[in-house]
Amino acid sequence: MLYWLIELSDKISALNVFRYITFRTGGAIVTALLFVFLFGSSIIDMLRLKQGKGQPIRADGPQSHLVTKIGTPTMGGLMILSGLLVSTVLWANPANPYVWIVLGVTLSFGLIGFYDDYLKVTKQSHAGFSGRTRIAAETLVALIACIALAHLGRAPTSTSLVFPFFKDLVINLGWMFAVVGAFVIVGAGNAVNLTDGLDGLAIVPVMIAAASFGLIAYLAGNAEFAKYLQINYVAGTGELAVLCGALIGASLGFLWFNAPPASIFMGDTGSLALGGMLGTVAVATKHEIVLAIIGGLFVLEAVSVIVQVVSFKLTGKRVFRMAPIHHHYEQLGWTESQIVIRFWIVAVVLALAGLATLKLR
Repeated sequence: MLYWLIELSDKISALNVFRYITFRTGGAIVTALLFVFLFGSSIIDMLRLKQGKGQPIRADGPQSHLVTKIGTPTMGGLMILSGLLVSTVLWANPANPYVWIVLGVTLSFGLIGFYDDYLKVTKQSHAGFSGRTRIAAETLVALIACIALAHLGRAPTSTSLVFPFFKDLVINLGWMFAVVGAFVIVGAGNAVNLTDGLDGLAIVPVMIAAASFGLIAYLAGNAEFAKYLQINYVAGTGELAVLCGALIGASLGFLWFNAPPASIFMGDTGSLALGGMLGTVAVATKHEIVLAIIGGLFVLEAVSVIVQVVSFKLTGKRVFRMAPIHHHYEQLGWTESQIVIRFWIVAVVLALAGLATLKLR
């Protein structure tokens, strides 16, 4: 809504600052951060009152969790999504369709995760609703979003897959673009969901990825920068930097309450939504493959689960002591803080590697 103040800039020249994406991104960060700070405690108290016993803890997980994490409320994603939504509505350009597509996927994935969390809390079981049903719902949302993104862009780039490190390696996927894009979005959502197993483990890599893709969106949406870096110019995607800023601010506020020992877990409500948002921004900016690099930590977590399941079904043996891989390191004797901080370091290194692809072409 603040974007409309530009219309008064001919009378008040100071209002020209609202034209700049960088200024509004900074405003979005601060607004989301303050919102979560101000209302976070109230949201936690409400969720604790409603949930009673809090998030159920897996009996087959690390035994220490049955002592240290029992009774902690979940659905903390509501804090993040509330801050993100308020900040986006205030600072983003409401006429930009990319804003609403990304926001639509984020809130839809959040709703799916919320229902899953609701079933877990009410049934006091770590199993939510059917995995196939959940994946089907996520896929439907992602397909609709990808079709909309394909119609927004310029053909044939809008339906193409761009490879990093190469100037001209672009494959036009045609109608398959929606399928590949949906796979990226759904995969990102569930990869972040699998990573969210320790206090602060998922939220900081999410912020790192959001900062990286905020920069990518800004550059890809600017014709001059895109030409200089020889990346695909996607008009309008620069506005997604504001959404990424809002996500960073809301996540920082959430981390205040999620820092060990956590006062609240983000739950599927948050992890699915945040992963879905990152995936959608990657598809919109034509950096789907770069997401696999920047979000390499999430990929590693997801692959560890896939490898564990496949290995056990085929051979009856487990590759890891426990999956996802952060639990494997718990079983090896690493403390929770060691795992979390070391995984944060990995996330920073991978983000730098992903951003390096912008120039190495």
